[in-house]
Amino acid sequence: MKRIIVPIDFSKEALHGLELAIKLANSSGAIIEMVYVQKKSDDYTVGTYEEEFRYAEKNFKQIAEHFKTQLESPENLTYIIKKGRIYKEIVNQAESFDDSLIVSSTHGASGFEDIFIGSNTFKIITATERPVITIREKKIPNGIENIILPIDTTNDTRQKVPYTAKIAKLFGSTVHIINVLTTDNNEVYKRLRSYSNQVVEYMEKYNIDYKLASVKGKNITDITIEYAESVHADMISMMTEQSVDINNFVLGSYAQQMLNKSPIPVLCITPKELFKSGGFRAQG
Repeated sequence: MKRIIVPIDFSKEALHGLELAIKLANSSGAIIEMVYVQKKSDDYTVGTYEEEFRYAEKNFKQIAEHFKTQLESPENLTYIIKKGRIYKEIVNQAESFDDSLIVSSTHGASGFEDIFIGSNTFKIITATERPVITIREKKIPNGIENIILPIDTTNDTRQKVPYTAKIAKLFGSTVHIINVLTTDNNEVYKRLRSYSNQVVEYMEKYNIDYKLASVKGKNITDITIEYAESVHADMISMMTEQSVDINNFVLGSYAQQMLNKSPIPVLCITPKELFKSGGFRAQG
């Protein structure tokens, strides 16, 4: 976690993402890079772009002045103004660094043009393999003491473990490994226990504090959030559960529900190859 990319549209909602990024940066020493993207438009003239650029630069300087007292290293708060498709430019900026993550609000509206950080956040998540932390409400945790790690029966569910472990190690968090049950099927329960046992072994290997529990209900999102609230969790870790249509990636229903409902930050991990021969490939 050397660089934290924060999409900014200068709305108060978008600044929630910056506040969370500051908490992460103060613990990790990461550089925060705020990113504003000027949309390409046939209606824009050179003068319009220049006006918007000056508007963005002025606002960034005001933000830096306001938030510098919250940063242990004020010089680590930087910004860049780009031009293009919002989600693509955010992703390109994040992927131009070797070890980065994105922190974004799921709500927001620009004071200059009709730019919504929220709608672009979903596109960002599906367009990058970099971890994305989303925040929906202004409930910035003081620290990350408890992380919820729901385990389901999908093959991808364990891929979020290594990065979740990284954050837990950084913040000294307790990881709550929960088997999420929506059925009484014994075979399903056995698979969940097998998966969660692998996660337990991983946590023990890297000396990360954990707790193991099972929850049951009709809706995975609801029971996960209910458990998170019962233990005063600060973050939920999940896979994005992507599916593919003809033209692009789309989020699965579970991921959409979690991002829309969760009152606490959500760490989103895109499915990718992190396993070899059924085991975890350790990161760092």
